[in-house]
Amino acid sequence: MHEYYYYNREQLLDSPKIPLIVMEDNPTVFKALAQEMVDEIKRKNALGEKTVFICPVGPVGQYPYFVEMVNEENISLKDVWFINMDEYLTDDKQWIPKEHRLSFRGFMDRTVYTKVKPELVMPEEQRVFPDPNNVTYIPELIEKLGGVDICFGGIGINGHVAFNEPDDSLTPEEFLAQKTRVLPIAKETRAVNSIGDLNGALDDMPHYCITIGINEIANARKIRLGCFRDWHRSVVRHAAYGEKSAHFPVSLLQGHADISIRFTEFVANLPE
Repeated sequence: MHEYYYYNREQLLDSPKIPLIVMEDNPTVFKALAQEMVDEIKRKNALGEKTVFICPVGPVGQYPYFVEMVNEENISLKDVWFINMDEYLTDDKQWIPKEHRLSFRGFMDRTVYTKVKPELVMPEEQRVFPDPNNVTYIPELIEKLGGVDICFGGIGINGHVAFNEPDDSLTPEEFLAQKTRVLPIAKETRAVNSIGDLNGALDDMPHYCITIGINEIANARKIRLGCFRDWHRSVVRHAAYGEKSAHFPVSLLQGHADISIRFTEFVANLPE
């Protein structure tokens, strides 16, 4: 038994190893993430500097708010780089087609890049996805750009951030050293994602992915994670109170200089 899984709201917020922010509901979480994206871009634009984000496709609820803010305030994204976390691969370990219903590249095109005013959106070369045929590109790009300003993301049921799946054979130090790479998707991730994205069609879930490494995430200047699902109740408690371990990768971000997890009241409160 892991006692922290059963912490009530007060216990959860008492002394977490990762700062926790409880918000009213899902829209409040998503709006807060979008606002932080916009605020950082405006700050860096005013300084005449590039903005570099690591961006997820999950959570995704922030993107409509982000697009609305950018368009309403005419915020230029010309000096903004979006480095997406990951993408599904075929059995041949190539990107699934952009037209595939699970494609993160397709999602970003439909939901973000084609929704921002053309005169504001960043050039295509600044819309970056990890490439299974060039795994060193993103670590090299991040170094060239001077680092990542903010990494946005979520947490999987097994503690993954991006598709950095657990690996009990590695020490925390070995796991944290991992950079962009191709790897099999964990069975827990395939099951949960099939429920959320394919109505439980487990057999149609990809077996492989490409992901940026936990190394790239851990070295971002800020990390902002959002949690909003029923099963995030246990995930947040494990992230905040579990021991650092490659068994639950988000735990390895404990102690980061500027990290927080935003989540809703129903995640903070356990059902009676």
